[in-house]
This record gives sequence, C-alpha cells and structure tokens, in this order.
Amino acid sequence: MRRLATLALALAVGLSAASAVRAQELLVYAAASLTDALQEVATATGQKARFSFAASSTLARQIENGAPADIFASADEAWADYLDQRGKLAPGTRVTLLSNRLVLIVPANAPRSVALEKGMDFAALLGGGRLATGDPAHVPVGRYARQSLEWLGVWNAVEPRLARAESVRAAMALVERGEAPFGIVYATDAAASPRVAVAGTFPAESHPQVAYPFAIVAGRDTPAARAFMSAMTAPAAKAIFRRNGFAVE
Repeated sequence: MRRLATLALALAVGLSAASAVRAQELLVYAAASLTDALQEVATATGQKARFSFAASSTLARQIENGAPADIFASADEAWADYLDQRGKLAPGTRVTLLSNRLVLIVPANAPRSVALEKGMDFAALLGGGRLATGDPAHVPVGRYARQSLEWLGVWNAVEPRLARAESVRAAMALVERGEAPFGIVYATDAAASPRVAVAGTFPAESHPQVAYPFAIVAGRDTPAARAFMSAMTAPAAKAIFRRNGFAVE
C-alpha cells in the first residue's frame, strides 16, 4: 500500500509539474503568413509558445469571443484596430514589427513573367482559369489584392474569376496543386514554397503597406507575454524575419 501511495504521489507531482510547464506556455494567434518565420524565431529565442495560425480575421473574431490567446499578430492594421476598438488588446503593447510585399504567383512547373501595369488585360491573362487569393471580404491578403487590382483598373473584370480562400496559405495551395493558374499572395509565402514561382510583384503604390502589428491580448499582459514581445525585436529574431523575406520595421 505504501508503494502504491508513493507511486500515486509521484504521478500527482509529475502531472502538477507538467501542468505548470503548460501554464508557462503562451498561446500566440498569428497570421498564416507568419507560420514558418514565427516558429523559427520562437525556437531560436527560447520562447515557450503554442501557435494558432489562420487568417487574421478568423483569429481576431475568436479573440473577440473570448479565445484564450496571449499574443495577437495580424497581417494588417485593420484587424488589430478591430480588436483595439473593442478593448481586446492590452493598452500600450501594440507595435508594428514587420512588412511584406504582394506578388502574383504561378505553378513552379509553368513559370512566366507578367508586367503588372495599369491597362493590362488581366482577364485575358487568366484564360479559362481562376485567380486564387484570400477572400477580400475579410482576409488581409484578399483586401490588398482587391486594392491592387482596383489600382490596375481590372477589378471589375477579375472579381467574378476569384477563387476566394480562407487564408493566404490556402490560396497558395490552390496554385501549388494546379487548381488555379495564378494567385496573389505575400512574397514570403511564395519564397517558402518550391511549388510556386513569382510572376510579378505588385507596385508598392498599388496598395497600403502590408504591415504586421503585434500586441498582447487584454487581460494577458504578463511578464512572459512581455518577454515574448521583447524577443520579437531581438537581433536574432530580426535576422530570421529578414531571412524569411520580411522587412523589419
């Protein structure tokens, strides 16, 4: 009986220790385009974090509805504003750390170069295919895509041909699988996939800056969360973000 009691105590202590370790882990809700770089940064800087990657809109609404995220990293200012205006971000913790570029991609086995200029016949470029990007109704990359296509003067012709994906990575997957001949994604996503090639880069003036604000979620402003935010601006983190194609603010 004494041995059983000792084993039970050891098990209880072990479970308690495991729970304590899990309690120290931060839950980071981050834009899908940050998937590779952010995991690499966390490992390199020794941050204990679990990640949920999806469209910024999806994550913001989950946080609004009480999801237990500690950190929010958005692919645009609009969804950070959305949470800020609802008191869902810890005051004084929001900072824009990164920026990106918007590119047109094609399957890697069918590379080509496209001049993204006003007056171009984008609909003819698509032929009988569709253009994959995030849903412009709520996904940041889709919003940037719509603004660029409007700047080019081709939005009305292209809109009916959109393949509206739930995130930038989902849009890229359609091009990777050959289900769409073209896609609009971020330069960093295109660089992460050997199955797509960049056909052109949208002019910077065709859309607002692709910015990445990070913030601590309201009620989660802990020393661990502060340490995570600080680690994102460390030299090692900046080097990794740059290597993954982000511009560091």
